[in-house]
Amino acid sequence: MSNSKQAVPDTLPLLRDRIDSIDSQIQMLINERARCAQKVAEVKLAEQGGEAVVFYRPEREAQVLRRVMERNEGPLGNEEMAKIFRQVMSSCLALEKPMRIAFLGPEGTFTQQAALKHFGKSIISAPMAAIDEVFREVESGAANYGVVPVENSTEGVVNHTLDSFRDSRLKICGEVEERIHHHLLVSPNINSEDVTHIYSHQQSLAQCRAWLDRYWPHVERVAVSSNAEAARLAAEAGRSGRAIAAIAGEVACELYGLTKVSANIEDRPDNTTRFLIVGNQEVPQSGKDKTSLLISAKNEPGALYRLLEAFERHGVDMTRLETRPSLMSRWGYIFYIDFVGHYLDDECRAVIDELRERASEVKVLGSYPVAVL
Repeated sequence: MSNSKQAVPDTLPLLRDRIDSIDSQIQMLINERARCAQKVAEVKLAEQGGEAVVFYRPEREAQVLRRVMERNEGPLGNEEMAKIFRQVMSSCLALEKPMRIAFLGPEGTFTQQAALKHFGKSIISAPMAAIDEVFREVESGAANYGVVPVENSTEGVVNHTLDSFRDSRLKICGEVEERIHHHLLVSPNINSEDVTHIYSHQQSLAQCRAWLDRYWPHVERVAVSSNAEAARLAAEAGRSGRAIAAIAGEVACELYGLTKVSANIEDRPDNTTRFLIVGNQEVPQSGKDKTSLLISAKNEPGALYRLLEAFERHGVDMTRLETRPSLMSRWGYIFYIDFVGHYLDDECRAVIDELRERASEVKVLGSYPVAVL
């Protein structure tokens, strides 16, 4: 007869007891982390003697999230695990000082979705009617940071955002990449078969054209000012019994209490928008950074070639080049350039020094952590 002890098989009650025990430990550790965050705030206030204290450190948060993903062993995916920690960090930071974040509104837009993805949900949301209003809100100190769209993988660059940097003293402090998923939404009391109109922003209607042509070819499409406005109109119509659908994102769906008829209806599943975080302070090196420049080139033959040549010679990877009218002279242009690295890195500093010698003006818009989520 064997003396070995037979393993006790897992049962549902035993597994639930184990989950309860783990939940208790997680809750205790989250609160311990929150108390540490409060201590951090006290130390910062004491060290800076009442001066303006910077509680949010983009480079520090990027480093923490990268480590979370590096040490993750599953079964949860890296991004899912990072999102959980993102919200824990957001809640802890709110204990130090809740941040007011301005974004291109209204509420329920993809820009708000990007703001919540980057800062977590423990923020004070401040929707603005236009991109330049977001810049003014942050410049005045009424908001801690702003979130604005800068480019879309299918629609291209957002010129209004690039132009706003010309005369602004704000710095780029971070970036967010948001996969754009469109959903067909209706009010919960509406039968989708009765829908007579589909509302959305003209860009979203274009991005879902093939899907709409296939499944809703005979329903009239109406372009409105934003996806969030479309969701609001669908909710309002539903209350009066009118069957109107909207194409909008997850945040708008939750905000206006709508029901998904179909999810992820965009024609291109890789449709992604990049957003920039703008603020008043420069961001230290995080170990994996990107830098954005505004350059006014001299009006002479080979000017652009001499600017770009500096990147090749110093081995700096340029990831984006955009051209905009300078507004200072007829047929004059300025260039917006993104490259890999922080402006304090030796090779990046060498490139910028050379650019200053060869260009009329070089403005460092900011060095910031490469998007983690």
